[in-house]
Amino acid sequence: MKLALALLVAAGLQGQERTLPQPRVVDPGGPAKPPSDAIMLFNGKDMSGWRTLTGGPGKCTVADGVMSCRTGAGDIISSQTFLDAQIHIEFAVPYMPDQHGQLRGNSGVYLQSCYEVQILDSYQNPTYADGSLGAVYGFSAPLVNAARRPDEWQSYDIIFRAPRCGADGKVAQPGSATILLNGVLVQDHTPIPKAGPGCRQKDICGPGPLRLQDHSGFKGAPDTTMRFRNIWLRRLGQ
Repeated sequence: MKLALALLVAAGLQGQERTLPQPRVVDPGGPAKPPSDAIMLFNGKDMSGWRTLTGGPGKCTVADGVMSCRTGAGDIISSQTFLDAQIHIEFAVPYMPDQHGQLRGNSGVYLQSCYEVQILDSYQNPTYADGSLGAVYGFSAPLVNAARRPDEWQSYDIIFRAPRCGADGKVAQPGSATILLNGVLVQDHTPIPKAGPGCRQKDICGPGPLRLQDHSGFKGAPDTTMRFRNIWLRRLGQ
């Protein structure tokens, strides 16, 4: 009797599975090749698709598929905006042996121009935990330090879920970020309950751009050149 019931249940589940729609086909790409449904934020040729916070053209330089942003160029934001997204970005921090802590290779990737995923030379360079490479700045320290040496290419793969606001404009459902640094999990569905330090987004529950930080907004900022390449996103559920 139990065996017959189990067979009936299994047959019912199989029938249900056969009625489900087939998943959409996506070419997964490969090294330096994004998935077929990805939106390229940086074309590897010029700064089209990026602008300064005041709306002017981005002041970083481009050569050989690499965007180089030197201190003084200012923060840049993508023309594309998003809510929930899968984001990929590759970066290289400069070797700055004369600097320490937050002054060594400092930049950041701001999700929706509001929530900073820290970029820093964290290879043998201790600093406060929620300001190190792999941190959601001001919210959560990384689970591990998976930093490569400076001047080596590194990567972030980020699954970002934007916060949802109620009718009163206040956050009703916090956002979250799951982050892999160089293929290693450093943030596991980390909650983001409010606007982060340095947020430039008025509507924190609305679509926003990707923002790359220029660490030059204070007296005595060291000369720093950050390099970026292969920047793309996939909108999720939009």
